[in-house]
Amino acid sequence: MLQQASPALAASLTLDLGNTAGEQTTASIQILLLLTVLSLAPAILVLMTSFTRIIIVLSFVRNALGTQQLPPNQVIIGLSLFLTFFVMQPTWNEINTQALQPYINQQITQTEALNKAEAPLRTFMFKQTREKDLELFVGMAKMERPKTYSDIPTYVLIPAFVISELKTAFQMGFAIFIPFMVIDMIVASTLMSMGMMMLPPMMISLPFKLLLFVLVDGWNLVVQSLVTSFH
Repeated sequence: MLQQASPALAASLTLDLGNTAGEQTTASIQILLLLTVLSLAPAILVLMTSFTRIIIVLSFVRNALGTQQLPPNQVIIGLSLFLTFFVMQPTWNEINTQALQPYINQQITQTEALNKAEAPLRTFMFKQTREKDLELFVGMAKMERPKTYSDIPTYVLIPAFVISELKTAFQMGFAIFIPFMVIDMIVASTLMSMGMMMLPPMMISLPFKLLLFVLVDGWNLVVQSLVTSFH
């Protein structure tokens, strides 16, 4: 009887070890996917949200003023992050409601959660992306002409969104540079007419640019223009 029971016991042990190995493999894959998402989180924040446009425009403001490292990089990046959270708040709420909370409550699978989380981000990116940029990457991907936005894959949408954001940011930066450039030209021509060619114009124009920026409440106008440009 012991000899007959031994094969059954061995089979049972083998089956239990197989299930344990499968569970460990699944857990390892989930950990690997989690680490991958965490490593890509900075790129997702920078390239799939409003962060790109905001930080470029704020950098243009600093360069136009000619204050070099004022405000410092930490302040520029911090303000850009908080403005990004402010602009993206409706999108985050939609992702939390449709994807994150149902997944935490085990109402949907991980794949369904990822698909539901992707949809609000795609909607936001489509609103900010120019059709010309979409056509560029659709053509380079050698795809059939999409009939609806849902036919455009995300790997085509993201680079189109990024170059659209870059163009918009540079357009806003150009508009910011114009009044400060005029001040530089006036100061430079005035110094030349007075024969003070050895005096750096930037030294004289900087206080006037700061005064103009403060009088018009420049940070208020820049932030307001940035936030409203996404609506």
